[in-house]
Formats: sequence, structure tokens, C-alpha cells
Amino acid sequence: MRISWVAVYVLWLREMKRFVRAKSRIVGAVAMPLFFLLFLGMGFSRMAVPGLGRQVNYILFLVPGILGMGLLFSSTFGGLSVLWDREFGFLKEIMVAPVSRLSIVIGRIAGGTTTGMIQGILILGVAFILGFKVPSLAALLLGLLLMVLIATTFLGLGLIFASKMKDMQGFSIVMNFVIFPLFFLSGALYPLNNFPAWVRWISYADPLTFGVDGLRAVWLRTSSMSLLADFGAMIFFSALMLALGAYFFEKSESV
Repeated sequence: MRISWVAVYVLWLREMKRFVRAKSRIVGAVAMPLFFLLFLGMGFSRMAVPGLGRQVNYILFLVPGILGMGLLFSSTFGGLSVLWDREFGFLKEIMVAPVSRLSIVIGRIAGGTTTGMIQGILILGVAFILGFKVPSLAALLLGLLLMVLIATTFLGLGLIFASKMKDMQGFSIVMNFVIFPLFFLSGALYPLNNFPAWVRWISYADPLTFGVDGLRAVWLRTSSMSLLADFGAMIFFSALMLALGAYFFEKSESV
């Protein structure tokens, strides 16, 4: 199936313009993670968190988790744009255009991943102001690669749900029921080893678990699993979610 890179670029550019023009979206993407980081970080900074160890400051430990949360929310709700386009007829227009649906899927994924990364980098910038430091340039690049994998994974998940639903309000409600268990099971707020064994096994089915743990391994030199296992799991989940998202999008109705 031939890919039209012009169509990919046009859909990517459209998503960029929508993102830049929605100033409230940018502010909201940074504000909520910042509140979590400040209030949770300050509230628990003087407490001994079990399993954390004295050598790791809780605020610094929290940064990869909050970054993962921001990518989770922004990427998953990227599927809302599909419902928005279906509501106002734009989806029907691009579906009947003389380009492959694969080109449309790639364009949407590229746009959603880019906006998710912009929001993630903004959160990381705020963390730098609060004193977070990255050990080296190589560690920064590895962390950014993990962020891309997290964003694409949950963009694919959002695309799956958006392709099967037609109601924007229903999508938001359902995704909240999906997102919050994924967030709390990931160990974003506390060490993964503090979970009971049976909950920990469930958390291994959560892609965000490996994304957050990988960020901590790269930036803080502390993790529950090996960096190789984290990267391998994220590559697998990213490929799986994108394949499923593309499949369901191609099978979805435009009206």
C-alpha cells in the first residue's frame, strides 16, 4: 500500500496549527502535572517513603512519573480529535480522498506524537527549574526516545477507542476509567516494589510501568527492572498499540 507523504505532512501540520492556536490546551497540559509535582513532592519530601532509599529525593523520583502521566493523558486524549473530525465532517472528507488510509493513520500518529512530546518537554523544562538534572546528553536522548515510545503507545490506545466510539462525551468518560488505573498501577507515585506481589504482576501489563521505570533508570540510576527490559517492553507495546490503532481506524466508519 503506497504512502502519500504529502498527506502525512498536511495532517501533521494541521494538528500542529490546532495545538499552537489552542493556548488553553498548552497551559492545561503543563498546569496539572505541575500541581502534582509541587504538592505531592513537597508533601512527601520530608517523609521516609518505603522502598525509595535515602539517596533519592522524592521530588526527583516523582519527575519521571509525572512526565509519564502528562504523556499518558495528552496522547490518549489525542484520539478525541478523531471524534471531533467525525462530528464536523472532516473525517469523511479525508476518508474519500485519493490517498491510502495508512497515510491518514501515519499523519495522525505523527501529529499526536509531536504534540505529546511538546507537552512532555514543557513539563521536563519545569522540572529543570525545580532542580531536576539529567546526568548526560546521552541520558537525555535516551529519555526522549522513551518519551516518544510512551506517546506513540497511548496515542495508539486512544485511536483504538476513538475508532469504536461516536460520542465525544462518552469517550472522555470511558478514557478516564482507563487512564487512572494505568497511571496508579505504573508506580509513577511510589516505588513499584511496594505493591503486593499480585498487584505487581498486574502492573507488568501496563505499558506506562516500563516507560516510567525506564526514565528513572536513565535519569536517576534507580529502577525496578533493567533498562533493556524497559526498552524492549516499550518497543513491543508501542508497535502493538500502533498496529491495533491503525487496524481499527481503517475499519472505522467516517460518519
